[in-house]
Amino acid sequence: MAEITAPMGGKVIDIKVKPGDTVNEGDEVVIIEAMKMELPIVANEGGTVKEIKCNVGDAVEADAVLIVLE
Repeated sequence: MAEITAPMGGKVIDIKVKPGDTVNEGDEVVIIEAMKMELPIVANEGGTVKEIKCNVGDAVEADAVLIVLE
C-alpha cells in the first residue's frame, strides 16, 4: 500500500481520480494551489486508488496524506 503526500502546504483545488481508479507512475492525481501557483501532485508508483483523504477546498499541510493506493 502506497501513500501520495503533499510536498508542501496549500489548498486542494482539484482531485483527478476517484476510488477504484487505476493510476500509473507519473499520473496527475491532485492539484494544490500553493504560493499562488498550481502544483500538480503525481503518483510516485502505479496502483488502484483505495482512499482519497482530502476534498476540494481543503487546506493541507506539508506531508499530509492525500491519496492511498493499493
